[in-house]
Amino acid sequence: MDKQLGIGLMSGTSLDGIDAVLIEIEGSSINTKVNVIESLTHEYRSDVRTAIKELCDPEIASLEKICSMNMFLGRELGMIVNELLDKAGIGKEDVLFVSSHGQTIFHKPVGGESRMDVPGTLQIGDLSMLSEMTGITAVGDFRTADMSAGGQGAPLVSFVDYILFNNPDRSRAIQNIGGIGNVTYIPRNAKKDQVMSFDTGPGNMVIDEVVYRLTEGKQAYDKDGRIAYKGEVNKKLLNKLMEHPYFTVKPPKTTGRELFGSSFVDSFMRDSADLSFEDRVATVTAWTAKTIAESYSCFIESSRNSIDDVVIGGGGSYNPFLMEQLHRYLPNQIVYKHEDFQLSSDLKEAIAFAILGYHCLIGQSNQIPSATGAHNPVIMGKISHTQQQAFQRLNDLRGNLH
Repeated sequence: MDKQLGIGLMSGTSLDGIDAVLIEIEGSSINTKVNVIESLTHEYRSDVRTAIKELCDPEIASLEKICSMNMFLGRELGMIVNELLDKAGIGKEDVLFVSSHGQTIFHKPVGGESRMDVPGTLQIGDLSMLSEMTGITAVGDFRTADMSAGGQGAPLVSFVDYILFNNPDRSRAIQNIGGIGNVTYIPRNAKKDQVMSFDTGPGNMVIDEVVYRLTEGKQAYDKDGRIAYKGEVNKKLLNKLMEHPYFTVKPPKTTGRELFGSSFVDSFMRDSADLSFEDRVATVTAWTAKTIAESYSCFIESSRNSIDDVVIGGGGSYNPFLMEQLHRYLPNQIVYKHEDFQLSSDLKEAIAFAILGYHCLIGQSNQIPSATGAHNPVIMGKISHTQQQAFQRLNDLRGNLH
């Protein structure tokens, strides 16, 4: 199969913005090969970030605003793709697809007692708008296919982690620290059904929100861990944070702003009212590291499983204080960054969703049931092409597959 050009778009729970990457891709499954051509990052303006955050809060979100933001983000994604192509000097007619994670505003992995209260998830950023803005086939809305097969719709990047990090001699925990933390555990010389993955808990989400509130919106995150370095970790409060019931739930499991969003931070702010700004930030940063280490100890490491390497990606990998805490809580593992494997932490998830989108287009399953809890493998993703030429490019590819 010939190499193809595709674009991956990632906008995560941290609400910091959108990462876009143009890749060249060939092969499939464990034989997939990817080469990064160009990339860019588009930071959300403060008004957009605030508006999205409000949509994640069921108490103040409205159907009208969700409807409008869905189309607005589709348009924004399209503009970013066009900017990326201009930067790369490549025309839309040469690109097979654009694959978008979408912006998660609600994720409900477990249903309720009513027959209508079923698990579900909602990512916005309309695919038809994206396709129309770019003239390229758009792929997205991946999580619902996994949930339709009984999975939790996350973590989805485990499929890509298996492709990139499977090793015959080393067992690895591939840890992403975005808004939420999630891990993919890959035993030595693993088969796909031996891969395990789950959300470890908050990544940067609570740290960012605490910083944002205590600086009255002047800072969106703790750059280089500078605030945390000035504080001390409050062990009593740290232990109380570790008592959250999520950390005792067995995998597969996922979480998001539903558990660790504004209401959770409200409670934290009350419980930490007698602490300094710096101590609060140091404590929640250490908490993120400890939740990761405890998750490994409770749910991965056993007489049969061990972890040789921990590979950290996502925005949290750029926080030196958080990395120091991880080294402290993981004394028996070698802790790497994605960059040690010639992979950008900033672009990893955008690359991942490009790979997921490509597999959707060629009709191959692109999730790991043992990671998500699904009953069976599925082909995740929905496809939109509003222009004839976009459809024709995809049709030509499928013709070449047969």
